[in-house]
Formats: sequence, C-alpha cells, structure tokens
Amino acid sequence: MRENPDRRRFMKSSIGISASVLAGLSFEHQALFAQLVDRSEYGKVQEPVTGLQKGKFGKLEVSRLIIGGNLISGSAHAGDLLYQSALMTHYFTDEKIQETWNIAEQNGINTSLMRADPHIVRNYKTHLKNGGRLHWFAQSAPEQGDPVENAKMARDNGAYAIYLHGGVSDRLVQSGKIEEVGKVLEGMKKTGIFSGVGGHRLETIKACEKAGLAPDYYMYTVNAVGYQTSDPEEIQAFMKTVTRPWIAFKVLGAGRDKPEKGFIHAFEKGADFIAVGMFDWQVRDDAALVKEILSSDIQRERPWVS
Repeated sequence: MRENPDRRRFMKSSIGISASVLAGLSFEHQALFAQLVDRSEYGKVQEPVTGLQKGKFGKLEVSRLIIGGNLISGSAHAGDLLYQSALMTHYFTDEKIQETWNIAEQNGINTSLMRADPHIVRNYKTHLKNGGRLHWFAQSAPEQGDPVENAKMARDNGAYAIYLHGGVSDRLVQSGKIEEVGKVLEGMKKTGIFSGVGGHRLETIKACEKAGLAPDYYMYTVNAVGYQTSDPEEIQAFMKTVTRPWIAFKVLGAGRDKPEKGFIHAFEKGADFIAVGMFDWQVRDDAALVKEILSSDIQRERPWVS
C-alpha cells in the first residue's frame, strides 16, 4: 500500500499552487478556492476584541462598527440569487440571532441597525430580557405603512434612533418631492426619537442640505465598487461640508469588496460609523479589523463629526 502524503506538505503545495493560479481568477473564485485549500483556522477560539473605538451619537457613545440587520431579516442583497432570502431566513433562527448579537457585544459592538418590524421587535425584547444591552437604531419599514407611526412603534419598543428608508428618500427626491422628506422627518422628530434620512444617491443628501432640512444624522451608502452609491470622490468632496453624523452602509458593496479594503475606504471618505451585516463567525474578525484601521494613520479629510 502506498504511503499517504504528509498533510503539511500537501497543504503547503496546494496553497503554493493556488497562489499562481489565483492571479487569473475573479474575486469570487479566489474566495471559493481559498476555502477549499486552507481550513486551518476553522473552529479556532480567539480572544474577544477589546477597546473598539466609539463616537458620540446624540446622547450615546456608539461603536464605530455597527452590526447591520439585512442578513437577520433575510433581505441581504445578492444580485440574481433567488434563494438568498430563504437561505438567510433559515440560517438566522431566533437562537442564531441572539447568539450573533451576544458575540457582537462580547467584541465591543454596542449598536445594531435593524428594521422596525414585528420580527425585530420580538427578538430585540428577548435580547434585552436576557441581559443584552445593544442599542437599536431602526430603519423605517415601508410595508409597515406611515413612517411616522413606524417611528412611534420603534420608540415604544426601545429604539434610540430611526431613519427614513433610503429607497423611499431617493424616490421622493427624484420625483421633486423633497418637501415630503421634510414632513416625514419633522413627524419622526416630534415622536422624540433621534431621526435621520437614508439614501443611496448623493443627490438625496444634497437635496436635504439645500432644502435646509435638519436630520439628526444621515444613513448613506459608500463603497469602492460602485454598488448602489455615487462616485467616491464626489462623495468625499461633498460630505466634507456636512456637519451631521454619517453612518455609512453597503460599504462592502453587498459582499463585492473585501473588508480590509471596504472598511478603510468608508472611513477615509468621511464616514463616522459603518453599519455592516455580519454572520456570527465574521463578527470578531470585523471588529478586530475596524479597531486596527482606526488605530492607524488613515488618510481622512472630513473631521470626525461624532
């Protein structure tokens, strides 16, 4: 019987081969191939991240990295993959949601950005009941009807902040109805909740500023791959003039960019916080990466607003 090859030699050889082969492959194929040849880090327990940086957000001190809610709600953006929503819904059971939020807290993340809907309310109440302390920033949920009433529901169930859904804001601005954005914003503010405006287009933010609206913050996309956002240089130039806190989202282009590139890109373009959808097994590494980035001398022109 022939002797089995030494595992270490095999792995070294496999990885060496992949290095030469990967150069001609897409990012997707590189990621897939990397998982096939090196599983050495799987299952390793690492020490939690401590000292994750925070910034002022209204009356709160908020971690610069915020855990997003699209994955949890089954609304992750995935191009033409029709099974993505069902996959996320099946993965993120109530138990997995609680586990993920607990891991986030263990690694210095103190805020989650989630939809204002019954599914999130139920899970957030469970989180608090079990001793969790995550702050909840709410995204208005269009299917819930009047966004002002949605803000009241979020407030009454523990949310600190809410913002008008970016798709809704974009459509209103494109239709020349910036005054409608203003009416919703004022209605939200009257509920007593910290109130912002979301957007995927720089024109939306520009229109709000030009109209003299006074959102407490902006929830606005920025990434280096052009996914549902505007030109990064135009974003950087304009956002330098904006003095309101900015939470950036879609910073990885819905999985189209690497965290080590997408995170620093967002902070360098001026974001004060980044909201990132994360699986439980990604949380610790993302927190460690953000801490490392913010501890370095990043090339940032916009002053920290928070």
